[in-house]
Amino acid sequence: MANLKLIRDRIQSVKNTKKITEAMRLVAAAKVRRAQEQVTATRPFADRLAQVLYGLQSRLRFEEADLPLLRKRDVQTVGLLVISGDRGLCGAYNSNVIRRAENRAKELQAEGVNYKFILVGRKAIQYFQRREQPVEGTYTGLEQIPTAAEAAQISDQLLSLFLSDTVDRVELIYTRFVSLISSRPVIQTLLPLDPQGFEVPDDEIFRLTTRGGQFQVEREKVTAPTQSFPQDMIFEQDPVQILDALLPLYLNNQLLRALQESAASELAARMTAMNNASENASDLIKGLSLSYNKARQAAITQEILEVVGGAEAQG
Repeated sequence: MANLKLIRDRIQSVKNTKKITEAMRLVAAAKVRRAQEQVTATRPFADRLAQVLYGLQSRLRFEEADLPLLRKRDVQTVGLLVISGDRGLCGAYNSNVIRRAENRAKELQAEGVNYKFILVGRKAIQYFQRREQPVEGTYTGLEQIPTAAEAAQISDQLLSLFLSDTVDRVELIYTRFVSLISSRPVIQTLLPLDPQGFEVPDDEIFRLTTRGGQFQVEREKVTAPTQSFPQDMIFEQDPVQILDALLPLYLNNQLLRALQESAASELAARMTAMNNASENASDLIKGLSLSYNKARQAAITQEILEVVGGAEAQG
């Protein structure tokens, strides 16, 4: 009977854990929807900014514009901006991006190039600080749905490091969202800005939906309109000055997009991890229930044999 009680307690414990993992999955799904709404809300500004830069590009030769954010120089020190999460229970999301950043640092070190880390997220901060890596700045406690103000705060430090010649290039290492079950860490050069990157490419919008009680992602192709400025347009200010004012906004937008993709990847990874945990809990409950029924049947059989044996002895 003691064995039966242990199995019953174990079944109840697993059921309670399953309720928690299922609740965490639903919370992550709700946050994914909020992230989608934010991306949709910030998209008009990003599209308009890209159109203005495209129009300026058609009227200017950016390569000939002597602007600090476009100026390339000999690389002696690289700033590595690494975006991770503050929390765990999201599968391999944090370990993948940390491993990618660590490998990139080793590549730079092998080339004789110095590096400095700018870390976003408690997981990356703990990992690299324990290994006494050169950390220039840290950011924790960001909203799980990133905001433009947070992106501006980080980009201000990146601009300060780059313009003061503390670093000669800034590389962004973050997790690009692919689907609910797939994401990959990538490296993108943020500074100096590449004039060829101002063209507006085709994009995709991801929407989390439900069908048949299951979550799924719908993709929608979006093509941002590109239109050159009229040749007879007269600028009140020098176009180079306009460009110099818009480039920091473009950097902020690029960084905000990376933060949003990283957040979506983290939430999707947590949804997948909690879904797998719930399924494993269901399988464990089935196995424990089978063991409980077998043990109970064996106990009943033993009692029947004891009663029959006692009756025969008395007879």
